[in-house]
Amino acid sequence: MFSKRLGIDLGTANSLVYLAGEGVVLNEPTVVAVSLDDNHIVAVGNEAREMLGRTPGNIMATRPLREGVIADYVVTEAMLRYFIQKVAGRSLFFKPEVMICVPAGVTQVERRAVLDATLAAGAKIAYLIEEPLAAAIGAKIPIAQASGQMIVDIGGGSTEAAVISLGGIVVNKSARVAGTKIDEAIAQYIKRKYNLIIGERMAEDVKIQIGSAIPIARETKMEVRGRDAASGLPRMIEVTQKEITEAITPVLMHIINAVKEVLEQTPPELGADIIDKGIVLAGGTSLLKNFASLMTRLTGVPCHVAEEPLLCVVRGTGVALENIGLYKRSISGR
Repeated sequence: MFSKRLGIDLGTANSLVYLAGEGVVLNEPTVVAVSLDDNHIVAVGNEAREMLGRTPGNIMATRPLREGVIADYVVTEAMLRYFIQKVAGRSLFFKPEVMICVPAGVTQVERRAVLDATLAAGAKIAYLIEEPLAAAIGAKIPIAQASGQMIVDIGGGSTEAAVISLGGIVVNKSARVAGTKIDEAIAQYIKRKYNLIIGERMAEDVKIQIGSAIPIARETKMEVRGRDAASGLPRMIEVTQKEITEAITPVLMHIINAVKEVLEQTPPELGADIIDKGIVLAGGTSLLKNFASLMTRLTGVPCHVAEEPLLCVVRGTGVALENIGLYKRSISGR
């Protein structure tokens, strides 16, 4: 009665927390700054993101999740504890129930790592829900119906494409390619073409401001600042939208190929349903300009972006936690 219930979308780029009865109460970058002298956590979330690429030698700002799974267990546990305490308080008696979403393709070892980290961070009970299901619930897709629904959740570290029917995943494919790989492709392209080294925050800004999946008739440009690879001195260049589209196309093709693989493996009856209803895109990377148009063109299936795609997974996790009896088939816990 007194313990709070939290749904957490532990993403590679951003972590969001849903508090039962209130909605989404926290949205911060999945970044932790650690002091190398004594392994002490210096900052988490927004404060730590400001430090990326700007820290002195004795502090390291890192992302503890890579490609949707835990890469650094100790730091992830500390970050979860920070999020749980920030939302639920520090009560020793009333520990919260926590549900976390994981990519559908994760191994049992990776699942156990998430459950262990959640319990160690102060949860009374920990549940896991698969990301495509959470995204579908959050996108208000009626997953319990006996008809095929397709969701593609494109986050920071991984892309989850799944066909859902009768409340379960029929076919799914996890590709460890998403927003972070797009940022890397932009940074590599600028280094190769202009001999300029840029940081991950600059690459992300370029993607958000002028990135487009399809070349646009009205060309836009952006100033990019970085370090000259030859002289080591700061330098500024201008890049065009067309160049960024060229840089990110191979990564987008990788994502679309994962979606095609799922469509190829989908039973014919469900495939017919998907043609009627279309593919729903969720996750922050689905906001890339014209991405839905490119996917529609290459798959032949109408695609549309869900309402508030960044919040779909965390909302779905929260709704599943509030209605745990309805979704118990799709949830594992400890």
